[in-house]
Amino acid sequence: MATAARQRPINHVDLSRDALYVEDAWREPFARLRAEMPLSWCPESPFGPYWSAVTHDLVQKVELRPDVFSSRWDLGNITIADAVNGEGFPNFIAQDPPIHTAQRRVIAPAFSPSQMMKLDVAVKARTRELIDSLPVGETFDWVERVSIPQTLGMLCILFDMPFAEWRDIKRWSDWASGVSADNLNDEYRAEFLVQMGEMLARFDRELEDRRGKEPSDDLLSRMVHSEAMGHLEPMERIANIALLIVGGNDTTRNSMSALVEAFDKYPGELERLRADPALIPNAAQEIVRWQSPVTHMRRTALADTELGGQVIRQGEKVVMWYISANRDEAVFPDAERFDVGRDNARRHLGFGHGIHRCVGAKLAENQLAALIGEIAERGIRVMPQGAPTRLASPFLHGFTAMPVRIEPAA
Repeated sequence: MATAARQRPINHVDLSRDALYVEDAWREPFARLRAEMPLSWCPESPFGPYWSAVTHDLVQKVELRPDVFSSRWDLGNITIADAVNGEGFPNFIAQDPPIHTAQRRVIAPAFSPSQMMKLDVAVKARTRELIDSLPVGETFDWVERVSIPQTLGMLCILFDMPFAEWRDIKRWSDWASGVSADNLNDEYRAEFLVQMGEMLARFDRELEDRRGKEPSDDLLSRMVHSEAMGHLEPMERIANIALLIVGGNDTTRNSMSALVEAFDKYPGELERLRADPALIPNAAQEIVRWQSPVTHMRRTALADTELGGQVIRQGEKVVMWYISANRDEAVFPDAERFDVGRDNARRHLGFGHGIHRCVGAKLAENQLAALIGEIAERGIRVMPQGAPTRLASPFLHGFTAMPVRIEPAA
């Protein structure tokens, strides 16, 4: 065992450091690892030792073997942290089949093609209203005025809850997704439990309201009227509600913010969209690839196994770095470039892969396409007015503030 450990490809760069993402300095270390150590072992980090899979093919291989690489919350977690702020978090993506399968089936119909057609009307209407409300020629925060209210507004529709509560939902989402070495302390954990308790109390009122009514299409109604999710324990309710609000807003809102950077760095791509609006759906895929709003997911080995020529021992964590896989030049030539016409943009792993691929991916794509379409159709440019503030997290790749000004296109 000791001999095998010494022979492992050791990576002494801890990819879980917040600074890599706050300082936007992640590209070089991942590029080096893709070239030299596609699968590497980090022996020390605030989250313990872990394997890093950084190429597109290795991430796919891990995702496609849930029988070997487990998502179960009680064996670890779905992030590099071994628990969510010290708590087990038994939501449906932190499960393996058959539990995962049964619970996902409860949620999936809310994102069926017929439901997406209905929601698309609301998506486009909300997007137009938001853009109409923005000041022209004045500096404002794109994250606060566009990305957050657009995505959280759609969540309120999915939950059939008042839009006025979006700030509470946003706060709970931030606490539920707070993966950072800085959060590994008792003070943070205590406040996390307070916030999750408040969230549960609010959503329990909604769940009980739905329980007394006929089943409907909203997510909460689907949960309470199902065998798989209708009688969850309190921590299960917390975990699944947190999953829905984090998955339903964080990834999309961070991709919406990334659009500003992408069109600023590659202004010709916006002109391509104006000349050929048929490229807009592909541009929505490309921004998810280019931004990679979920930086990583994690699995735990159920038994000794082989991956990428290395022996992974039972119980060891394997971190799948989506942010690196989506920059893999072997799959995406000129991967750093934002290219709205990229012919394989849909091969991105920004929504995961296999049985755990994001159940709401189509809604996210529709929201992004609606926003891109409004920007292109109106003949405007969203111009950065200073450096954005980036999220301190190795889990979600995003922004907390982005000063911009809207100007007519030249």
